[in-house]
Amino acid sequence: MNELPQQLANGLALGALYGLIAIGYTMVYGIVQLINFAHGEIFMIGGFGALTTYLALPSGTSLMVVIPLMIIGGAIASVAVATAAERFAYRPLRGAPRLAPLITAIGLSIVLQQLVWGFYPDAKKPRSFPEFKGESFKIFDNLYLQRADAFILVLAPLCMLALGMFVAKSRSGRAMQATAQDPDTAKLMGINTDRIIVMAFAIGAAFAAIAAVAYGLDKGQINFEMGFLLGLKAFTAAVLGGIGNIYGAMVGGVVLGLAEALSIAYIEEIPGMQQLGGGAWANVWAFVLLIVVLLVRPQGLLGERVADRA
Repeated sequence: MNELPQQLANGLALGALYGLIAIGYTMVYGIVQLINFAHGEIFMIGGFGALTTYLALPSGTSLMVVIPLMIIGGAIASVAVATAAERFAYRPLRGAPRLAPLITAIGLSIVLQQLVWGFYPDAKKPRSFPEFKGESFKIFDNLYLQRADAFILVLAPLCMLALGMFVAKSRSGRAMQATAQDPDTAKLMGINTDRIIVMAFAIGAAFAAIAAVAYGLDKGQINFEMGFLLGLKAFTAAVLGGIGNIYGAMVGGVVLGLAEALSIAYIEEIPGMQQLGGGAWANVWAFVLLIVVLLVRPQGLLGERVADRA
């Protein structure tokens, strides 16, 4: 039990990362009822965009200067790819049966992954990423916070709160709510629904780029495959929290992160379950948690039961 505060901190940091990526899934689904399975690759492209920005800067530049520029560079790359995908891959299929854009999203995910693998220099192997220098922050005797974890724990809630205020208070945010409720009526009321949908893709992509920078700073490397599993986990977090609810995406991410961290630390301590613990089983327990929650509450933790849009 002495390790519990440390495991909770690890789980919160991991969950905040999942939550940032999950917001992209939940925003797009909330507005156009599309599960954008290419969003994991948007996250990956944000990481490579940030790395490209870092490599373009003079060596020796302070990390405090580098990180904001990397976030901007990663966001530009992610937003450009996400908006292009919306315009040329998803928009033509907007009136098609739901299976068509779903298959398109899966295909686009594979295409983006292979494009980075084939054309980005040395992307066939993990690329080094800048890391925070210095020791961890000592909070208590049995609780240390890595600098990368502190970074994501500060940034993720700020991003979520800023997005919540934007959606609730701004003109564009209210237009998003109207488009999510009834796109046809919103269009009749003068709302440019195409612009609103592009904005949802762009915001989700920007948040994914921020998460990619945080991930790279924590792991010290990125690779072209990193978006697959993290994207799947983030989608799981969005469903767990109630897909379509931006606060639910973050709550789902935190619950999922805590479940992973605690299962790694404690499942193997249970008599008779030694073989079901450790990092190899973390993904399994995450999805077991999802199944249990959906059996009890199919709409997710913060979701509401709504009728399918005609």
